[in-house]
Amino acid sequence: MVEVFKGTTTVGVLCDGGIVLASESRATMGNFIASSTAKKIYQVDDLAGLTTAGVVGDAQSLVRMVQVEARLYRMQRGEPLTIKAVTSMLSNVLASRRYFPFMVQLILGGVDRYGPKIYSLDALGGQIEERRIVSTGSGSPTAYGVLEALYQPGINVKDGTILAARAIKNAIKRDSASGDKIELVRITKDKYEEVGDTELEEIMRLI
Repeated sequence: MVEVFKGTTTVGVLCDGGIVLASESRATMGNFIASSTAKKIYQVDDLAGLTTAGVVGDAQSLVRMVQVEARLYRMQRGEPLTIKAVTSMLSNVLASRRYFPFMVQLILGGVDRYGPKIYSLDALGGQIEERRIVSTGSGSPTAYGVLEALYQPGINVKDGTILAARAIKNAIKRDSASGDKIELVRITKDKYEEVGDTELEEIMRLI
């Protein structure tokens, strides 16, 4: 289990009016860098995103399941699942497999009628609503140092994006299993937005 969770840094930041999810793109197999373009943030509903750390196959299986369930619920009810409901569904699936677990750590975040929400989930289905910041993976100790030092209550989404990028950048400096490209996603009540290369370059110059 310890070996499985190596090689990732993901971050979630709760902002005023939205959330920010961030990750890097390196995938490792022990000391071998298996990929420099691994995707670790997935859109699971119109205004919901999921970051993944752990076994890639397990994570992708869970992502597909959540995407299908979210679409089905929207078709049947005419409204999206709340972020809490998606979290509970994931938690139940993970808990039901506790003896043969999905070896993942997840951050689920988004915006629903109750506002912006972020939850963290462990491999056995434990769920925690995060009130400020959260990080998972091998680079999380370094990322937490940046997040704890610089996070301010009421931070706006723009500044939250810069903070998340700074946390990932510093984790990459100190964690050899994290690296390559930084991926950033912003979610507000209006849209799910992936930060493009041009804006990312501007952010990197600021930090």
